[in-house]
Amino acid sequence: MFKYIKAIIGLLLFPVALCAQTDSFVIPLWQKGAPGFEKRRNEPEQAKSYWVKNIHNPSLTVFLPPKDKANGAAVVICPGGGHRLLVFNAEGIDPAKFLNNLGVAVFVLKYRLGRDTLSPYKVEVHAKLDGFRAMRLVRSRAAEFGFDPNRIGMMGFSAGGEVVDMIAFENGSGDPNAPDIIDRANAKPNFLIQIYPGPGFIPNVVPHDAPPIFLLAANDDPCCSISVMQLLQKYRDAKVPAEAHLFTQGQHGFNMGYRSKLKSIKNWPDRLADWLSDNNILQPVNGARPK
Repeated sequence: MFKYIKAIIGLLLFPVALCAQTDSFVIPLWQKGAPGFEKRRNEPEQAKSYWVKNIHNPSLTVFLPPKDKANGAAVVICPGGGHRLLVFNAEGIDPAKFLNNLGVAVFVLKYRLGRDTLSPYKVEVHAKLDGFRAMRLVRSRAAEFGFDPNRIGMMGFSAGGEVVDMIAFENGSGDPNAPDIIDRANAKPNFLIQIYPGPGFIPNVVPHDAPPIFLLAANDDPCCSISVMQLLQKYRDAKVPAEAHLFTQGQHGFNMGYRSKLKSIKNWPDRLADWLSDNNILQPVNGARPK
């Protein structure tokens, strides 16, 4: 009994242990470390029960759905945390589990933090570089992990939504002559999920080839309800499909809604599942499931 209790305590305190229990595994974005910062790749991350910081070796934590549920869709998740830390459990692991249950392969991005203590990084440079690399890495390994390279989305929470904006509305084309084969892949996501996205890096104009988007926030969120309204209007102007949910209450940072007393917030993931289904993102191509 003591060993059982000790194991439970360990799961609650350490995100790494929690990851291990969900059959996840980690892929570094660059095998030898981030360009220009290779010597820092072995520095340990700092982690508490719900956050991770001091990220010098950006990576993807991979959560694959059960084979009998896998439908060929994939999502790269960018947790929030104000670019000072990453809310890795509640905005990384929790949504990964939810999407896995829908048959979606998930890759949770640990991007470099431009506002961490004594950080050598800049949000608009290094977090952006990590986002592009994550999308290219995932798409380049689609066949290996059994999903459709044309059904890869990005999901952002708060500051993670700013990372998504930096990636989603640019060209994203890979360099066909790049020595690294990963850099040849296209980084443009096929759909977007933005949960109370941060106000930074919203484009002046949403291009007509922008990915369809799902937007959600609480109206009383002083930070990021405006972001949802701005993105929705820009999508309407561009005549690109968009769905938006603006709940009366909820403030900022309700994550997947699991700890909220508000029914609308607690059940918001069901609205996402409906959208994914209605837009055929969860439908296996030609009715066949990936091998």
